[in-house]
Amino acid sequence: MSASLVCVGTGMTLGAHISPISRSHIEQADVVFSLMSNGIVERWIEEMNPDVRSLQPFYQEGKNRNITYREMVDAILTQVRNGKKVVAAFYGHPGVFACVAHKAIAQATEAGIPAHMEPGISAEDCLFADLGIDPGKTGCQHFETSQFMFYQRNIDPSAYLILWQLGVAGDKSVTKYATGKAHRQVLVDLLAENYPLDHEVILYQAKVLPIDKVRKDKIPLSELVDAEIFMHTTLVVPPSQKMQENHKVLQKLAAIEEAEVIQLRKQKSKAKLRLIK
Repeated sequence: MSASLVCVGTGMTLGAHISPISRSHIEQADVVFSLMSNGIVERWIEEMNPDVRSLQPFYQEGKNRNITYREMVDAILTQVRNGKKVVAAFYGHPGVFACVAHKAIAQATEAGIPAHMEPGISAEDCLFADLGIDPGKTGCQHFETSQFMFYQRNIDPSAYLILWQLGVAGDKSVTKYATGKAHRQVLVDLLAENYPLDHEVILYQAKVLPIDKVRKDKIPLSELVDAEIFMHTTLVVPPSQKMQENHKVLQKLAAIEEAEVIQLRKQKSKAKLRLIK
């Protein structure tokens, strides 16, 4: 038996987003570890393999999530080191806001064990589709909400700003599963440095079950403090300003293009002279 580890993504919506190769890895594994968004999704995974072990029990109220993640990685790597063909299945994309997958793959690789990741449809993918956002139109900035609050960032109000894990905004302890209005007020104050308080923002939640409805509530920034926020709620801040042309760069590019035109003309003139001769 040859040990291996594959971390796969099952996508956001039950049954609709999993890729054929991810399903195949789950079905053919000796052991499957799952970290799903709810019990129904976990039971769906259990139908694909007789040995599916949930990582969800490692979470406990008041327990530091860094400890939880280490325990999850240890559980996965124990089976890998025992020579098993192991698959770790995560909802969404296994590499997006899923440090367990990255750490498990890194440790397996360091031990000389084959390990890789198969992508899945993430909340970001769903967000772009559900809200009709093209990130290439004005640009898009993504931050984990607490990280955005803890560190100084250069925000461009002419691009979309997307803040993930809004429900635990400002949690320094890494033990809470929700923070309250006081923490959210700090976030609003921070955003107000770049956006007017009446600027319309979007509270977004992707579908987990096919019968679910996409949440895309539009509210003024000032109402964020009192809004209903969950662990999986994402804050989308649309651009509040128009993009400003960078005249210095545009002048440099124009000069380059002009020089290319002159060079082309010279080459054509030389070609005509050779024909005349």
